[in-house]
Amino acid sequence: MPGIVGLITAMPRERAERELRVMLKTLSHEPFYITGTRSDAAMGIYVGWTERKGSFSEPMPVFNERCDLCLTFSGEEFPEPGTIERLRAEGHAVPTIGPSYLVHLAEENPQFAANLNGRFHGLLTDRASNRAVLFNDRYGMHRIYYHQSKDAFYFAAEAKAILAVRPELRKLDMRGAGEFVACGCVLENRTLFEGIQVLPPASAWVFRDSALEKQETYFLPKEWEQQEILDGPSYYQQLREVFSKNLPRYFEGGQRVGVSLTAGLDTRMIMAWHHAPQGSLPCYSFGGTYRDSQDVQIARRVANACGQPHQVISVDHQFLSRFSDYAERTVRFTDGCVAVNHSPDLFVNERAADIAPVRMTGNYGGEVLRRVRAFKATQPLSDLFCPEFQSGITAAKRTYDESAKGHPLSFAVFRQAPWHHYGLLALEQTQLSSRSPFLDNDFVRTVFRAPASSIVDGEISRRLISDGNSTLSLIRTDRTPISGNNGLRTQAIRAFLNLTVKAEYAYDYGMPQWAAPIDRLLSPFRPEHLFLGRHKFYHFRVWYRDELASYVKDMLLDSRTLNRPYTQRSTIERIVREHTTGKRNFTLAIHSALTLELIHRIFLDS
Repeated sequence: MPGIVGLITAMPRERAERELRVMLKTLSHEPFYITGTRSDAAMGIYVGWTERKGSFSEPMPVFNERCDLCLTFSGEEFPEPGTIERLRAEGHAVPTIGPSYLVHLAEENPQFAANLNGRFHGLLTDRASNRAVLFNDRYGMHRIYYHQSKDAFYFAAEAKAILAVRPELRKLDMRGAGEFVACGCVLENRTLFEGIQVLPPASAWVFRDSALEKQETYFLPKEWEQQEILDGPSYYQQLREVFSKNLPRYFEGGQRVGVSLTAGLDTRMIMAWHHAPQGSLPCYSFGGTYRDSQDVQIARRVANACGQPHQVISVDHQFLSRFSDYAERTVRFTDGCVAVNHSPDLFVNERAADIAPVRMTGNYGGEVLRRVRAFKATQPLSDLFCPEFQSGITAAKRTYDESAKGHPLSFAVFRQAPWHHYGLLALEQTQLSSRSPFLDNDFVRTVFRAPASSIVDGEISRRLISDGNSTLSLIRTDRTPISGNNGLRTQAIRAFLNLTVKAEYAYDYGMPQWAAPIDRLLSPFRPEHLFLGRHKFYHFRVWYRDELASYVKDMLLDSRTLNRPYTQRSTIERIVREHTTGKRNFTLAIHSALTLELIHRIFLDS
């Protein structure tokens, strides 16, 4: 995704700038990206950046009036209202839009990153003190990869930039790969590549004389964990005040904002409290080809109730016909942080960017407000991988269990978010700016004060919706009505909706092995039309069996794939044969095998 790259080094300027150009080229994914570089040979600082045209951090770098302080910043920051006006009153020449005000905040306070609100990273250089600070947001969501060699400290928004100039690092980290297969992400601050790590959340690493001097942290989760717990009424009152006060800042800026509406509670909360003029806020939902899903049906009603336009972005034959391209780009863009089954997300976000360059989502609302656990450690087929690789998968379960100890909200926002949610965010942000008010600093800080009774179910979310727009509280979600009694009709609706969720999962990813041959026999009658598309807009079990069978065979039965040292050749051949003929269901194994093979071909083989 767009971000900064660079190196801090005492090597000759010509070599450093040559390496910087190579690093920067690897991040230039799309024709609408803007790039630039800056060198300060006296400080040993060489930095480059890529940004989407028109985005918050497009105008890089920014300087203070004396030009001794320089900030290269990527991401978005949502300041306290009146911040720019205050700086202007103090004599600073600050535009009304854009990141220029940040360098003046840094001028006021060297620890300015601790007061920033958003997902970001950056490099601040101070020529007066011969000092540079590499920093990121407190959640670590706008990722920075780094590698420390003998002659330079390399940093980049994408690991591939470092691999481009340090080819000796093109080796699969077996522990990280095991975690990726077991958990869908690499845990802690590791990556898939030996010798490349991720900057921890809330980092402010100090460099002087071309070398790393201190690894500082400007925030610790315990600062929020140790707050006093509120009683129920006080908690709701504070949460409502914070949400309603801070939400408007997420719709500000110079770019058009579109709302990615679903059938759930979290985007409903946003629509309930953001009272946009009628017809001014484009809304859209992601759909499939079988039917209008619950997301589409209910989002359409929500948009209509708010007087806003709504459209559907469908994953259809255009995606399937270009699946190989989307799968390869998904893995490439994210450094292998998401599997090929997220390639539909790249497809729909490309089209969402045509509607509006900023996508407002309800992401992280469930994780923050309702402690939703979005991932866990699982065991793949026992005979798919060699024993050495399998041991890394087993170790991932222990690492996950240890990481999940402690405060559940800290796990959600400081571990689950930067480990598990990062990959999809990075993929989305290659196409547009993705925003969510549910990682707002004030909002999360307030939720840490929630009494246990307020996080049992979605009652807090339903109250916020009702208080913001009572009409929206009358529209059900994809699982249950929001308000009303708990009579027989409500219970029947809830039971039916939950049944359709389970039935779709059972027919798709979770189809039992004994049922797969029966489904194949019934294929002339198209049983998928009965089950699929009610809640999901992509269906890989059926796709791998039918439309994508040739791709699966070409990739996984290729001699390069079959000769990888960590997989069992006979198992790969068996799962391809039995899945594509409809005899068995190996959807998840195929996800893993395809993704690992693309990681090898894109990052390691060359």
